[in-house]
Amino acid sequence: MTDVAAPRYVIEGRTGPWELVLGLEVHAQVASKAKLFSGAAVGFGAGPNEQVSLVDAGFPGMLPTLNRFCVEQAVRSGLGLRARINRRSQFDRKNYFYPDLPTGYQISQLYHPIVGEGVVEVERDDGSFFEVRIERLHLEQDAGKLIHDLSPSESYVDLNRAGTALMEIVSRPDMRTPDEAVAYLKKLRTILIYLGTCDGDMEKGNLRADVNVSVCRPGQYEKYRASGDFSHLGTRCEIKNVNSFRFISQAIQYEARRQIEILEDGGKIDQETRLFDPNTGETRSMRSKEEAHDYRYFPDPDLLPLELEEAWIESIRASLPELPDDKRRRFMSHYGLSQYDAGVLISEQAKADYFEAAAQGRDAKLVANWVTNEVSARLTADGRDFADNPLPAAHVAQLVELIETNVISSKIAKEVFDHVWNGEGSPAEVVERHGLKQVTDTGAIEKAVDDIIAANPDKVEAVKDKPQALGWFVGQVMKVTGGKANPAAVNDILKAKLGL
Repeated sequence: MTDVAAPRYVIEGRTGPWELVLGLEVHAQVASKAKLFSGAAVGFGAGPNEQVSLVDAGFPGMLPTLNRFCVEQAVRSGLGLRARINRRSQFDRKNYFYPDLPTGYQISQLYHPIVGEGVVEVERDDGSFFEVRIERLHLEQDAGKLIHDLSPSESYVDLNRAGTALMEIVSRPDMRTPDEAVAYLKKLRTILIYLGTCDGDMEKGNLRADVNVSVCRPGQYEKYRASGDFSHLGTRCEIKNVNSFRFISQAIQYEARRQIEILEDGGKIDQETRLFDPNTGETRSMRSKEEAHDYRYFPDPDLLPLELEEAWIESIRASLPELPDDKRRRFMSHYGLSQYDAGVLISEQAKADYFEAAAQGRDAKLVANWVTNEVSARLTADGRDFADNPLPAAHVAQLVELIETNVISSKIAKEVFDHVWNGEGSPAEVVERHGLKQVTDTGAIEKAVDDIIAANPDKVEAVKDKPQALGWFVGQVMKVTGGKANPAAVNDILKAKLGL
């Protein structure tokens, strides 16, 4: 993999060009049946305050007990991000007061996170790659939820999410375009799903991003990368809790323009937290950006420092599944797929597994085409994904086999696929039931060709001066045979008969 510099993403202002600098803080809900410091259940769809323990509700005298499985999931995620696992980490109290935080503080990790620096390899739309450096991954507990639309005069508090384990994954400012930020988040989501450490469901808020946006003049970013000095970059604003790829792109574009207008009018950017309103496509101020000292962080006195054994870390490493980058490279080398095809297939673990199940002993390129085109299109139309695919992979394998063995043509295969998708049985059964076998009898094809030539002498003369007109004859033969004639045989016989 070669890290290729992105084409310049320049935003033209009244006073000259500007460039974007982007970093993401991603909050990924740990895939666990229990919360980070209590045995309360974790799940979506429960009634208000049905999944709350005394610890989550902040009752006096309640002590947190660390969930070992959540720690394992964090270590697994760190290994998947090619990051350093810190043998010793520490939980801190982040103090702030809000109605959905009963204790008045959030247990998080500031000074000593469980995972240190790592790197994620990301593919751009043009097929080039770039790397995003991971600064840290730390564990923390989620807050509850305030509900404001049930009453005109009251707000309600639902603590079901309070105490739910989150992994906050903080990137370096290594993204320069909205598309790069989206591509990075998609790749991060894919890695976590492969690892089984987060389900990646953005609609439920199980994966969401805080997007840090700043602008600078051309050349300043390169000075920052060379020196590590952030003074070369502009002041950043954080757009909080964006849970859609489309919204992330829109929020970045609006925020960049907002900052440029302020700077070009002679103003300065205030470091602050903002919210994105998808209805207006605009960001609005939420609060001034706090620093660590504003939260009065200190080590949590109820939790001992977390110390991990190297043997335990290595046992987790040994249990890791094949990750997306390795799978892409294997698909290219083993199956001979292009980088693009391999990239599309590995974007979803279920899709990659489906392809492999169908490709055994078959033309892998042909299988990939059917999986990424026809099957994907039908699933999208039905509002399903590959994890909920009703079509067995064996049916795709059999369909490709029928094409490879010339039992059906590629054109007829699409008709067969329609019947199979509608639940009429396997491809072989559909071909037999509907009489869709390809006509390979050269005698029958020759008769059709002779009849068409005899009936169209003017076309015969024309094709001698314009050989590309052969396609008209091919179409007529296919029409007469109901699309069942072997296309290769039709072409060969026509060329011989017409002297081409």
